[in-house]
Amino acid sequence: MSEATRHDPARLTAFAEALCRAAGLNAPKADAVARTLVESDLLGHATHGLALLPRYLEDMGNGGMATEGEPEVLRDRGACVTWNGRRLPGPWLVHRALDLALDRVGTYGTVTVAIGDSHHIGCLAAYLTRATERGFMLVLSSSASAAAAVAPFGAITGVLAPDPVAAGIPTDAEPILMDVSASITTINMAGRLQKEGGQFPHAWVQDAEGRASTDPAVLTRGGTLLPAGGQDHGQKGYAWALMNEALTQGLSGYGRADRPSGWTASVLLQLYDPEAFAGIDAFRRQTSHTAAACRAATPRPGVARVRLPGESGLAHRREALRDGVMLSPAILAGLEAAARKLGVAVEV
Repeated sequence: MSEATRHDPARLTAFAEALCRAAGLNAPKADAVARTLVESDLLGHATHGLALLPRYLEDMGNGGMATEGEPEVLRDRGACVTWNGRRLPGPWLVHRALDLALDRVGTYGTVTVAIGDSHHIGCLAAYLTRATERGFMLVLSSSASAAAAVAPFGAITGVLAPDPVAAGIPTDAEPILMDVSASITTINMAGRLQKEGGQFPHAWVQDAEGRASTDPAVLTRGGTLLPAGGQDHGQKGYAWALMNEALTQGLSGYGRADRPSGWTASVLLQLYDPEAFAGIDAFRRQTSHTAAACRAATPRPGVARVRLPGESGLAHRREALRDGVMLSPAILAGLEAAARKLGVAVEV
């Protein structure tokens, strides 16, 4: 099998945008989707980067993703806004919501936007630095209300989604960037391993009989993803997922109770201006102290040093901007097939 190859991020973004335009998105929507997916690859989140674009393009063509229009404003109380996303492109909706929050946070101190029935929003970490580079803290939560791949703790029936939450936290140095799920692993990671014939490093899934397993293929035979904590302490991930689905689906008013189908997401975006609380200097004093203490903690045997969430992703981003984005042959093949179908020249 051929090795992964490196590609210029700007050329990749232009290529992805051209594919989205050919599939029916206007320039702002195509730009948001392309930039967000490439940013995911820059940060090293390969399962949620350009690997997703062929599926997005397919949904643009079959009506699974709306390509035209605006979100419906259901409520607007200034600091608290609710949209029906109308299955429009998730990256465009999230960036629009963040634009609104950035515009208003100086007035309100904190702004929250709930979005129901968005299309998939991609990698949550890809949005965070837009806030942290301005000195704001961003918390972003998402749930796939049509997905039921995660079993509640103690069950073998899939009910919940992986339910990720991300946060960007400014410090005096690099920001802390966390992006974690309420399940041990994700649906996309399981799918990737199945294609590669690989196994999970630990028992992160369970089969249809409730036996913990490292085999992602059990998900095709009635198995489920385990909540964070696994079969030992999975009540923690289970509770987290319930809270996340209340925040995303409950506050947006769209979720499992509507029995949705297709690739839909419910989203909650929360932006905080530390200056409206104890002040940005006080905020960074605390976050920087804790970050430094974590880095200075004595590592356990076999660990070179203690890192902060997002540290490896930011390092990966710097390397990719310098040397090019690494794409696997499988991702490239998917993009090239989509380009042939849409009549777009492959220029990466």
